[in-house]
Amino acid sequence: MIEEEQSDSTELGGNITLVGFKEIDKAELVVVKKLVGSYTRKLSDTVSGFESITVTLKLVHHTEEGNPKYELHARVNVKGNPCVAEVVDRNLFVGLDSVLNKVLAETAKYK
Repeated sequence: MIEEEQSDSTELGGNITLVGFKEIDKAELVVVKKLVGSYTRKLSDTVSGFESITVTLKLVHHTEEGNPKYELHARVNVKGNPCVAEVVDRNLFVGLDSVLNKVLAETAKYK
């Protein structure tokens, strides 16, 4: 599930790990990093015991027309407990925002 090939992972700032994002272009990756960083800031400011976040991307149903579906998984560790969410969407940024919103809502019990 979340623990994919660690060779395909990128660490940002020590508590953020992106897995599977090497397949997207650099311009999209800049937006992904900003979006994940923004949610991580929210989590660290509002969730007591926030430890880390891992976001995993898989391309599914990739077609010739270049219209893939993105499967996104988010895992937040809070006080040693995982909070997870999963979304499949045709738009990378909408899917990323949605999965991060879901995992943020999941961490509400730790506020």
